[in-house]
Amino acid sequence: MSQKRLYSALFILLSSTALTHAQEGHLLGAVHTENGDALAHVTVRIDGQRQLQTNLSGKFYAELPAGQRRLQLSSIGYQTLDTVITVLPQDSVNVLLTLQSNNRINEVVVSASRRVESLDEVPSSVTILSQKQLDAQRSISNNLSDILASTVPGLGFSTNRTQNLGQTLRGRRVLVMIDGIPQSTPLRDGARDIRALDPSVIERVEVIKGATAIYGNGADGGLINYITKKATQDKALRGSTEIGSNFSLVKPGQTGGYYLGQLFSGHQGRWDYVVSGRYEQTGLYQDADGTVLSPEYGMNDLKNWNAFAKIGYTINANNHLEMMYNYYKSTQYTDYIAKAGKYGDTNAPTTGVLGKRPGDHEGTPYNHNASLKYSAQELIGKTDLEANLYFQDYNTLINYSNFFENNGQPSTRSKKLGLRLNFNTPYQWSDRVESQLTYGADLLSDKTNTMLTDGRTVIPDMRMRNLAPYFQVKTSFGQYLIFKAGSRLENVHIDVPDYTTIGILNSVSGSYVGGGTNVNGGQLNFTALMFNAGLRYTKIQAFKPFISFSQSFSVADLGLVLRAAKENTVSNTSIKAVKANNYEVGFSGDVGRLSYEAATYYSTSTLGASYVFVDGNPQIARSPEKIYGFELSADYRIHPIMDLGASYSYTEGKRELADASKTYLGGDRINPPKITAYATIHPTAKCTLTTQLVNTTGRDRFDPVNGLYSYGTGPVKSFTIFNLSSSYEIRRSTVLRLGVENLFNKGYFTVISQWQSNNMNYVKGNGARMNISLAHAF
Repeated sequence: MSQKRLYSALFILLSSTALTHAQEGHLLGAVHTENGDALAHVTVRIDGQRQLQTNLSGKFYAELPAGQRRLQLSSIGYQTLDTVITVLPQDSVNVLLTLQSNNRINEVVVSASRRVESLDEVPSSVTILSQKQLDAQRSISNNLSDILASTVPGLGFSTNRTQNLGQTLRGRRVLVMIDGIPQSTPLRDGARDIRALDPSVIERVEVIKGATAIYGNGADGGLINYITKKATQDKALRGSTEIGSNFSLVKPGQTGGYYLGQLFSGHQGRWDYVVSGRYEQTGLYQDADGTVLSPEYGMNDLKNWNAFAKIGYTINANNHLEMMYNYYKSTQYTDYIAKAGKYGDTNAPTTGVLGKRPGDHEGTPYNHNASLKYSAQELIGKTDLEANLYFQDYNTLINYSNFFENNGQPSTRSKKLGLRLNFNTPYQWSDRVESQLTYGADLLSDKTNTMLTDGRTVIPDMRMRNLAPYFQVKTSFGQYLIFKAGSRLENVHIDVPDYTTIGILNSVSGSYVGGGTNVNGGQLNFTALMFNAGLRYTKIQAFKPFISFSQSFSVADLGLVLRAAKENTVSNTSIKAVKANNYEVGFSGDVGRLSYEAATYYSTSTLGASYVFVDGNPQIARSPEKIYGFELSADYRIHPIMDLGASYSYTEGKRELADASKTYLGGDRINPPKITAYATIHPTAKCTLTTQLVNTTGRDRFDPVNGLYSYGTGPVKSFTIFNLSSSYEIRRSTVLRLGVENLFNKGYFTVISQWQSNNMNYVKGNGARMNISLAHAF
């Protein structure tokens, strides 16, 4: 090519580029609430294709082709805004957009992929509990186990105890988190992770169902993330005060409990803060006959403390620091001891009688959580960063018993120190195809042990170090088809010191077995690569289908294996990691006043983690497992003042025996079918009444052996209970709430008391119990 032709080509190219830019305009946007507060992390979709987010000052910027451009804005707790603006060539358009609060549904989720995104972009089942839903449930019960069981399809029934043993999600263990800080102790399951903080400091709960490794070890059935409250941005000082009481409606004497909570929140200059404290004393719990319930793992006579603080500092429009701390304590101070019942005899439940309990006060003596989070938007180019350094120190103490040789009271302790690095980079492939790349690494140090209060070691220090790089990509093909895929590489290293086992009571012979084995410590290493992929189509509002595949990884209850070790070396024990595969197909939609969701799932694992008894000795069954089920839920606004809703959850599972035959999984893994329903009416603008139903049709999968049922095999009989929730706005800033648990005083045995099938745990559910509170905001 001659030099003259080269210059001509360059001139044409530069002219075309200049002409293209001449046809573009600049959009400068700001998003506020109804009160004028800036809204960060609002998803802004342009022409149904390009997507960006507002910065920490609620602003966004884009260069756009001239013409009419469609903007769709969505954010959690706010109604979606759909508007059209006109962009002129070589012009700057400034727009101020206001999002209206949305009391009906939360549209955005962060836990599914570690970044803010619309629910329609998540190809899996998700349940979100809003602040309004939490407040309504708290008027019935302040126990998070009760709240989640009544509102989350697929999650097991409440135990009505301080522990959540058997409250699985789709038949597998669930990973519980507070703002992304893991509360679960998969190295030795303490089964008290659901009650890890007081619900008064929770802004919303996000439940992601199905095996997922996106947050690491322990999420075989999914994850529950408690998102704590954020500061108000419109004033330097806001606050709320809550007082309340609860008591049995049958023989109420000595059953009264009370609580007091105070919260302050505000924004001043570059600082924002939330500080709260709450104290609760539960009083006695009774069954429908007015008989005191067993205090072992009981909700009776608890003293609960919660202190919470979150302080934020805005460095500039794109950089923000946030510090969070939460302290939770729940211990039992009671004058009652357990009197064993007779399993299977409905007239002989386990009860509480006056007496002095041996040992220290059982419960959760402390649970400390702290984090330091740094958020940066457009740190390098268009890449955002979130770095979260966190710490947890947790202790749980169960009752004193003769389970261990020479008796004792076990305490499980866990300390975690972790760092999450999360990068997000948008990438535009074409006008109709764009991607969001999410990548980073998780580092975690976890030390867990179980000691008796007399100093003896039940399970030695298990020191786990975990490094897990991960990568996720979300690609939008046009406006309606979304594809997600990713992988995570788990590198787990565990150190175990030398130790000596303690004898454990054999439930059949009544003698102690397995004690005195000197076990040489050692190192355990696990490496696993997990994948996930999903597809969702959202064009038809009435029918939005999805399909997904995901994997999870966990070192399932290593401590239980070490506790019962018969070998003299750790490397010789049956310690293996569990890798689960989850397949799911589902759909959701809105048709007029009707909203619905449906999903079916199938989960497999080559190695299981079922807790079984063999000849009276507890063991972990490492046999292949298959779990399957489905969930249905729907909400219908029958009238402007009346809403109806219902859900149905079914889960079943089997494991393979040594002879290749199959048997059903026990009740500690598989909950019976669950039906929930509600009817809410608003007789006036200031008053709300809700009636709630919780039902099971029961589950009976096992035959007794020599007339007896073993652990996990007891049949669960059907029962139905109703709850009542109500609120009345006395004036704009003062609300009176009244709730009744078990409204019709139904006598029934809890699900866990039926499948555990032993005399000491054959406990009835609560009788009718009233909760009344008054909350004032300023």
